Amino acid sequence: MLLLPAVDIKEGRCVRLKQGVKEDEIHYSSQPEEMAAKWEKLGAEFLHVVDLDGAFDGLPKNREVVKKIIKSIKIPIEVGGGIRSMEAIEAYLNWGVSRVVLGTVAFKNPEFVQNACSKFPGKIIVGIDAKGGMVAIKGWMEVTQLKALEMAKKFEGMGVSAIIYTDISRDGMLCGPNLETTADLAGSINIPVIASGGVSRLEDISKLKEIEKHGVEGAIIGRALYDGSINFKEALQLAL
Repeated sequence: MLLLPAVDIKEGRCVRLKQGVKEDEIHYSSQPEEMAAKWEKLGAEFLHVVDLDGAFDGLPKNREVVKKIIKSIKIPIEVGGGIRSMEAIEAYLNWGVSRVVLGTVAFKNPEFVQNACSKFPGKIIVGIDAKGGMVAIKGWMEVTQLKALEMAKKFEGMGVSAIIYTDISRDGMLCGPNLETTADLAGSINIPVIASGGVSRLEDISKLKEIEKHGVEGAIIGRALYDGSINFKEALQLAL
C-alpha cells in the first residue's frame, strides 16, 4: 500500500485544517518545501500536495510554492486545489507534477474529466470529499445532494488513475479513517481508491491494509505525521 504524506498549503505556509474549516488551522512550517524534503528523506515514494487557497477560491493560488517543492525533491507529487481548467492542468504537468487532482470541476462537469483523461492519460485523479456520505465541493464549503458512490461511478471507464476518498468529518481529527465506507466505495467501482481523512496511529495503517483487497491502493497521512503520533518509517514497514 502506498502511503502519501500530505503537504497542505495556505498562504504559502504548511498547515492542517480540522474538518476542512478554513479558520481552524494548525501551522507547521513557513517552508512547505522543507517539509516535503523531510518526508522524502524518511522514505516517502509519493507526495500529496493541496493548494487550500486554490480550493477555496477556485483557481491555483500557491503555484510558486508548488514549484519550490518540485525543485526540492525527486519523488513524484500529485497536486489538487482549484484546478478547474485544461490550462491549469497542463501548467502543473509542465512544471513536473506527476498527477493532478480534480474535485469541484469533476462534480460539476464529468465530461471535463473525460476530456482531461484523454488529453493527459495516466495523469488525472478525482477527489471525492464527503460529509455524511454526500459530496462536498468548493473547499468543502458546500455539501451537495449527490452521494459519493454515485459520483464515483460516473468516472468508470474514463481512464481516471485513482479516486481520493476523504471523509471530511474525520480529516485532521486524529480519530481513525472511515474504513467501512472506504471499503464499500472501493469494492463498488473498478478505479483504485486512495483513503484520506483520520489516519492517526499505526493501527490505522494495519486496518487499511486489511481493506486493500477491495481496491484501496493507498492512504494519505497528514496531521498524525506532523504531530508525531505516527512514525512514518514504522508506517511504511506496516504498509509493505
